[in-house]
Amino acid sequence: MERKELIKKYKEFFEGKKHKEVVNAPLIPENDPTVLFTTAGMHPLVPFLLGQKHPQGKRLVSVQKCIRTGDIDSVGDDTHITFFEMLGNWSLGEYWKEEAIKMSYEFLTKELGIPIGKLAITCFKGEKENDIPRDEESAKIWEKLGVKKERIAYLGRENNWWGPAGKTGPCGPDTEMFYWSGMREAPEEFNPEDEKWVEIWNDVFMQYNKTEEGKYEPLKQKNVDTGMGVERTTAMINGRKSIWDNPDLKEIINSIGILGNSNMLEPRALKIIADHLRASVMILGEKVSPSNTEQGYVLRRLIRRAVRYGKNMGIKENFTKKIAEVIIDIYKEDYEHLRENEEFIKEEINKEEEKFAKTLEKGINLFNKVATERKKISGKEAFLLYQSYGFPVEMTEELAKEKGIIVDMKEYEKELLEHQEKSRTATAGKFKSGLADHSEMTTKYHTASHLLLEAMNRILGKEKPIEQRGSNINAERARFDFSYDRKLTDEEVREIELMVEGWISTGANVERIETNLEGARELGARGIFDDKYKGTISVYQVGEKGMISNEICTGPHVKTLKELQGYKIKLSEQKSVGSGIRRIKMKLEDRKE
Repeated sequence: MERKELIKKYKEFFEGKKHKEVVNAPLIPENDPTVLFTTAGMHPLVPFLLGQKHPQGKRLVSVQKCIRTGDIDSVGDDTHITFFEMLGNWSLGEYWKEEAIKMSYEFLTKELGIPIGKLAITCFKGEKENDIPRDEESAKIWEKLGVKKERIAYLGRENNWWGPAGKTGPCGPDTEMFYWSGMREAPEEFNPEDEKWVEIWNDVFMQYNKTEEGKYEPLKQKNVDTGMGVERTTAMINGRKSIWDNPDLKEIINSIGILGNSNMLEPRALKIIADHLRASVMILGEKVSPSNTEQGYVLRRLIRRAVRYGKNMGIKENFTKKIAEVIIDIYKEDYEHLRENEEFIKEEINKEEEKFAKTLEKGINLFNKVATERKKISGKEAFLLYQSYGFPVEMTEELAKEKGIIVDMKEYEKELLEHQEKSRTATAGKFKSGLADHSEMTTKYHTASHLLLEAMNRILGKEKPIEQRGSNINAERARFDFSYDRKLTDEEVREIELMVEGWISTGANVERIETNLEGARELGARGIFDDKYKGTISVYQVGEKGMISNEICTGPHVKTLKELQGYKIKLSEQKSVGSGIRRIKMKLEDRKE
């Protein structure tokens, strides 16, 4: 059973259990200032996990494309990758532990045909200091299904607890399912430290709300959130040693291998290149360009790291574009945007490789000169490598580690701060507010951002529509990325501000309409990713019949523009963040000040 069949079987199984399939959301999270990329299937569902009604009901299923960069140093082992697809099913306040665990067990043993003797389970061991009991409820359910006590382990927070994503919010214990990947028969007793036991599924039970005081209170709406990695599960059920033996990843690796010097090929390096270029193609597919900030910075780092490993293996000519073509061909049936944006992907990845190739040799020569003379790279030298030779600081750290020397990161960060660079913030991938930040002020900014896009289209988009290419919203400001090829004039900025303020002065109502894709089109709703929506969706209309704004969106929004009438709109800090992409910041300023 390969990737496509596993995905199909999973969705059909849960649809048979009355779950509705939800859209595979973009890799760039909409209106979430806490992370750079969608890291799990629950990401697009946060408003609904917090209690907002989902238009498709209380039982949901999806396959979600995800990017995680936290494990980048582990890429190349048997199970870690940067881009992956996650299968998930959710209960929004409906079924609970028993039904969730029973469905997980049924899918694993009956649909995938995994013998119960190859399965082991972990549950949360509890925390006396937080008055959270041991999750014996989940363990007993597993025992009733036939899992022996010896195959159930109780672990702590670092292993069997999820959330909250921010400082406060929904969280709870989880139960994880492990598959025995060893050649010999699985041992009677489960040892979680044995690497032959590979985690393949995770059922999270969101039953607590962490308060600002640090207390864990029972949630009014208890949710189930599960996650199963497609690549890892496919490898395990097919008896493969690692994910890299899966056909799609193997094809990418083989395409890279034939380009290098056969005497210089190194298995781990091949896997890193394959991983990084696959993730890069997926990010580029959403029209993100390499840059020195945020998603663009991560993308630049992935491409440049792949290029460096490629050069080390004797690949002399530019190769990223060729491999991008292979990757697009593998995934274009499932992700149409890769086909639609193929020229952009190939042009941008090749451009970044050429840019890096021009300075790579000089930068490595400088690094080697410094590394030979002493046991430490100063922060100023690390910053020079970044600024003049395009070396992300992580690459300098990696090169230094290979030679057994250290980098003065304190001095580097001081240099970075002085030059007002933001790259370290980007790689951390997190901002001050939490994922659960659907505060009153954040909600106001979200609605104002919709008005901003509409005003831009009416003023600037007469020849070509203006598209939202990303947003970062918190309780203090909205940062908005949009498709446009030049800086806005002062007159255009003021015209947009006045148009938005004019709409706010009407105090118009904001109406949420539940419909399907065809209904949204008939309503004239705007939405970049609308071709991927299935089932019931939400359209938010501002003004009568959406005369002001009319967009597909999951929310949250104000109920009426009267809630914004105490504010002036102030746009500032324009800049380019990629080819044909501009960024602008919006503040809601108190009219009394």
